[in-house]
Amino acid sequence: MRTVEIGANDAGQRLDKFLSKKFKNMPKSLMYKYIRKKCIKLNGKKCDIAVKLNEGDVLTFFIKDEFFEAVPDQYDFLKAPVKLDIIYEDEHIMLLNKKPGLIVHPDENYHFDSLIARVQHYLYDRGDYDPKDENSFAPALVNRIDRNTGGIVIAAKTAEALRILNQKLKDRELEKLYLCTAVGIFKKKEGLLIDYLEKNEKQNRVYISRKPTPNSKIIKTKYKVLAEKDNFSLVEVDLLTGRTHQIRAHMAFIGHPLLGDGKYGKNEINRKMGYKWQALYSYKLTFRFTTDGGALEYLNGKSFTAPDVWFAEKF
Repeated sequence: MRTVEIGANDAGQRLDKFLSKKFKNMPKSLMYKYIRKKCIKLNGKKCDIAVKLNEGDVLTFFIKDEFFEAVPDQYDFLKAPVKLDIIYEDEHIMLLNKKPGLIVHPDENYHFDSLIARVQHYLYDRGDYDPKDENSFAPALVNRIDRNTGGIVIAAKTAEALRILNQKLKDRELEKLYLCTAVGIFKKKEGLLIDYLEKNEKQNRVYISRKPTPNSKIIKTKYKVLAEKDNFSLVEVDLLTGRTHQIRAHMAFIGHPLLGDGKYGKNEINRKMGYKWQALYSYKLTFRFTTDGGALEYLNGKSFTAPDVWFAEKF
């Protein structure tokens, strides 16, 4: 028999969701069987899979020890460097200025360095996070940015903050503005582009068309030219829809590919200008809550800007 006490970061979620996170190697069918057979009890009583957990609840387990993961000698995230550019931090969130070239999450070529690993290492060193003290939560990123793109990434330090911000992101209550350097001079200095995007998974690229196709999704990209120099334009972009590679592909579609973009841009220009990364940056974040922000209501109306966007100084 083992017991687990529900902490603040575990509270508010359904029992089955908690168990799926706690016991990653337990088949769901077996989990449901354990609950049915009263091998898992809540506060000493039989429980239902949909019951919501509260802080201080105690779960009792009469299950095989093999489902309880052994505590590792060293966590993988400790192998990542503690190198972060922090724009803002409080007890609930961190706003990070991710530089181009850094992945946000581990991938198949993971070499123990990613933005989330750096965040967890930083919080571990500060004493704000220790996996041994958590049953189902780990600090997580709310939004993602491509490896070769820079900009503001939100990290949630608590489960409550993660739940709130995930919902705000879904409901488009977080305004994210981008800066980019586009090739050419725009005839129309601002506007709203509405077209259709289709993703090709095998090629890891997207295609834009004026009319819908069977597998396409509508895209809306609002832009405004801020400055011009030589044959390049500094453009601010507001994504009204957030599709894969939307800014890069949409700008290229209208004849203004991003400088440094090897996939949708012009490589001869990229080579001439010596750009290693695409000139695209998620540079401004504003919290625009239209519904209650709960524990994060204090952020409503606040705006944060990434300092020193590497390509903007050329204008």
